[in-house]
Amino acid sequence: MKSSFLWRDEREPYSDEKNFSNFPKIMTQEQALQILKSGANVFLTGEPGAGKTYTINQYVAWLRERGVEPAITASTGIAATHVGGMTIHAWSGIGIRRDLTDWDLEAMLEREPLVRRVRGTHVLIIDEISMLNAHLLTMVDRATRTLRGSERPFGGLQVIFVGDFFQLPPITPRDPERSREGTLDFEQDSKTGFAFESPSWEEANPLYCYLSEQHRQEDDAFLDVLGALRSGTFDIAHQEALRKRASAKPRGDETQLYPHNKDVDRINDERLSKLDAPAKVYAMRAEGNKNIVEALKRGCLSPETLALKVGASVIFTRNNFDTGYVNGTLGVIEGFAESGFPLVRTRQGALIEATPEEWRVEDRGRVLAKIVQVPLRLAWAITVHKSQGMSLDAAVMDLSQAFEYGQGYVALSRVRTLDGLYLSGFNERALQVHPAILERDAQFRGASTAAQAAFAQMPVPELAELHKKFVTAIGGKEPVPGQASNFKDANNKQDGQNRLEKIREKHPNAYKPWSAEDDARLTELFRNSTKTSALIKEFGRHKGAIESRLMRLGLVEPDL
Repeated sequence: MKSSFLWRDEREPYSDEKNFSNFPKIMTQEQALQILKSGANVFLTGEPGAGKTYTINQYVAWLRERGVEPAITASTGIAATHVGGMTIHAWSGIGIRRDLTDWDLEAMLEREPLVRRVRGTHVLIIDEISMLNAHLLTMVDRATRTLRGSERPFGGLQVIFVGDFFQLPPITPRDPERSREGTLDFEQDSKTGFAFESPSWEEANPLYCYLSEQHRQEDDAFLDVLGALRSGTFDIAHQEALRKRASAKPRGDETQLYPHNKDVDRINDERLSKLDAPAKVYAMRAEGNKNIVEALKRGCLSPETLALKVGASVIFTRNNFDTGYVNGTLGVIEGFAESGFPLVRTRQGALIEATPEEWRVEDRGRVLAKIVQVPLRLAWAITVHKSQGMSLDAAVMDLSQAFEYGQGYVALSRVRTLDGLYLSGFNERALQVHPAILERDAQFRGASTAAQAAFAQMPVPELAELHKKFVTAIGGKEPVPGQASNFKDANNKQDGQNRLEKIREKHPNAYKPWSAEDDARLTELFRNSTKTSALIKEFGRHKGAIESRLMRLGLVEPDL
């Protein structure tokens, strides 16, 4: 193996025929992190609860310490909200297009904010890759090559695919129920196929990191059931274990999981109306670009208007380890604090004041939009799709109408133990995973073992040097012990006065408030097709300020 970050483009793919039978088959989070730091393209996968999100968060923190801001994206709006990023469709500029023509690419090159964003990025993370189809991945590859002016895969970016192909498959318009869930967002492509079937995946030639440690399920018997579903060895004994949970009687405070949104809305509305207590309503607050705000609202698991009563069953929709809850923590509203915010008694007995949390979209440290809401939703029922990413203490599931490969597996894997699982029904489809995934999973595991073995053979100094070379190549700097991080937060004012004075030498009105007269004059000139250079001179402001004001006035569409 070459001790250069460029080795990933020159190496030969790992062969399943190589013998790694004596090498440990369990890749840890730390081992995966060392591979990510090398600059290689990576597919980070593993069972639910194996720590994919934790590992990515560690890598993002490592990059930011070195002054590198990665692009954090996801395949759907809900997933993007979870990771605090934007959809890959929005980030790459492909939007709702079904295909990319040469004319489309030329038009994208004229969108300066888009070009600046993509060319200023060195690391691209795509979460929930299982829900991005092959054609869309190819479009993203083509867009990034064009925008970055490079014919290397994804324009030379380090690209990190994150997800589990045993989860929900790629979205298409023929999924009407999931369309009603609001999960299609920008996705309108009719072509099918998993992301790993794209030629762009093959050209990216990612290393495979298959995390195998389990941090969610705490029950060996339950792990055996889930493992059998993943390996295609689900038999009568496993089916009997699930049937026993179908006859188990719930306590009454468990969340119910359903495939369809209409069942969830009906149950939650009915149960809330039966509580003999006054409702307290929390309205979501929003700031920033209206299109991005709307995307955040669609992706946020907490509703825009949240009505709660004492006795309501709720679930937390964010992770806040310091306060003591995670996405999926269940509880009951016990009362309301002096602040007016709800007090939640969790199933573990803790009393937590649920104060508002913030969901935001950032671009290289700059906040484009944000929403603020109490991080709760009613939890008598929730859809299987919205449960993705949650770790539930207990759940009642009706999978008798499961209609999608992987839907049953997603639902089952939300729960930590077999004792916390209550089944009111399941059909044959609920227990099936896609046959193509079963076939490829063995290859993923073999390639992961090979990557693990290859990196384990590298001397520690050589690996450290590999990491340093990658950081240098992408414009980062190794942190100096005792000094502050190299991360540049565009929201913090550093050397503000001196910097502002220098800017105003060229743009005298920079960062001054816009008046109503300014807005009227800008609107008039823009509608008269006045050139941007003339607008800059007229208003004494930077080009970016002019573009931002035009967006705020609704005169141009934002470059998402």
